[in-house]
Amino acid sequence: MPFDIEVYKFIKRILIMTIATNKSKSAIASALEKRILILDGAMGTMIQLYKLEEADYRGERFKDWVKDIKGNNDLLCLTQPQIINAIHREYLEAGADIIETNTFNCQAVSLEDYEMQSLAIELNHAAAKIARLAADDFTAKDPSKPRFVAGAIGPMNRTLSLSPDVNRPEYRTVNFDQVKNAYKEQVKALIDGEVDLLLIETIFDTLNAKAAIFACLEVFDEIGVELPISISGTITDASGRTLSGQTIEAFYTSVKHANPLSIGINCALGASAMRPYLESLSNSAACYVSCYPNAGLPNEFGEYDETPHMMCEQIDDFLKSGFINIVGGCCGTTPAHIKEIAEHASKYAPRKPKNN
Repeated sequence: MPFDIEVYKFIKRILIMTIATNKSKSAIASALEKRILILDGAMGTMIQLYKLEEADYRGERFKDWVKDIKGNNDLLCLTQPQIINAIHREYLEAGADIIETNTFNCQAVSLEDYEMQSLAIELNHAAAKIARLAADDFTAKDPSKPRFVAGAIGPMNRTLSLSPDVNRPEYRTVNFDQVKNAYKEQVKALIDGEVDLLLIETIFDTLNAKAAIFACLEVFDEIGVELPISISGTITDASGRTLSGQTIEAFYTSVKHANPLSIGINCALGASAMRPYLESLSNSAACYVSCYPNAGLPNEFGEYDETPHMMCEQIDDFLKSGFINIVGGCCGTTPAHIKEIAEHASKYAPRKPKNN
């Protein structure tokens, strides 16, 4: 059989990725055994501080785009990469061990709102590379504190469990395969961009999460590379349930087959309102537990009022109670919040996963 240089290059690339993956998996596991890891804070909150206008989002490449694109924060990885890089570095400087890629809405279904679904692969790859460079720079400065990149996989702007039309409860705007395939495209690009783990987050519909998990597993099988998967749901109100109706216990039972690195709660609620659900997860989860709350609940202007000190007073309860392994911030949080959270978390031992 004649030597095929392209096949050789492909096999070499897969071997390199596999070695890198195994190293990152063992590094994350090792770090989690020793201490509570710090996740970064809100990307959107930090982007808002730049007060970007439509022209800033468009840049030169998209100056004639057919639709308004202001608000498409994922696009900034192409048009304003220096801003995304700067935000990552602020969080790393504040003490974050894990930074999330700027890809929360970065799959074809959500990007369709801007008619940019064809950019999904390019955007995810660019986002991963920006975060990778920042994390590697900080790891090089202090190899004793490795920094990790989580590929952020958001909940999508459409739901598989609920109808958008109250008069047609059976109606769905997407089906399972469409959702799975959109996530699959995103996952492939994030892995190609060299993320260390995949974070399926802000889950309000467990069926969407199952599609994302299925997408991850299919990609792993296809490319021969397996990354840790972290999963984080959101409790939407005082009922203690996800939007699709599950309790936190039911949610965990529904996704634990994915053998996640961590399970947790983020968004929607402030830290104080999360306590009973976090305690329940901590008491049952055979994996690590994460928590990254909002900086309180939004006020009448949609802003978040909790200062770093106020937020840490509540998070201290979780730390003292031994509930968590990964802690960070969601909506309204900034590097100042993460810096104080990191200082508080350094005083406590990490939670030990349950032997289920």
